[in-house]
Amino acid sequence: MAEGAVLAVCAVHEEHRLAGGVGISAIDKRAINGPVDVNENGLDIDHVCDVKHHGGLDQAVYAYSEDEAQRWATELDRELPYGWFGENLRVAGVATTDAVIGERWKVGDTLELEVTIARTPCRTFADWAQEENWIKRFNAQADVGCYLRVVQPGAVTAGDVVRVISRPDHGVLVRHLITGPDRDALVELLAADSLPPKVVRDAERWLRKKSR
Repeated sequence: MAEGAVLAVCAVHEEHRLAGGVGISAIDKRAINGPVDVNENGLDIDHVCDVKHHGGLDQAVYAYSEDEAQRWATELDRELPYGWFGENLRVAGVATTDAVIGERWKVGDTLELEVTIARTPCRTFADWAQEENWIKRFNAQADVGCYLRVVQPGAVTAGDVVRVISRPDHGVLVRHLITGPDRDALVELLAADSLPPKVVRDAERWLRKKSR
């Protein structure tokens, strides 16, 4: 299975009150040095402000791939440093948006993560990006990265190896939660035991659409 690396571990640098009335945001994340402990709620030194839409067990860690970040950097003609997408992990060599829902990653020696849902771009991200029609463009491209839940706590640091250690057979990718998956694949996904609640929520939402 795939093997890659953590290029950067990112946590909140500074809270901002963004334009447009979105309130205080912790989207400004920057790369940090040294190992960081990760528990079921995410990085020990990180936090979210909008707990209604961000964070929680099913969205404990957010990962974004270097390939997708560089594609956006080329399109936007600007540098997009580690953390710009609000990610906790910038990774290379393993898919994020095209990860299979439910696949598990071993990161470093101990940390184990499970891919859950897609990142849905919001007004906060649009105000942070300051790019025209950003939400529409980000959704249309569907290079959204992935959220992960913590299966086994541990520490993470830049340079850690990321190994995909298991992968379900249903074939539903994180990207499909933005673009729309095959109905039969959705049914197979939902038949799995002990699915994270937000995976069930997003998969059932698409299944209802496919059944109309």
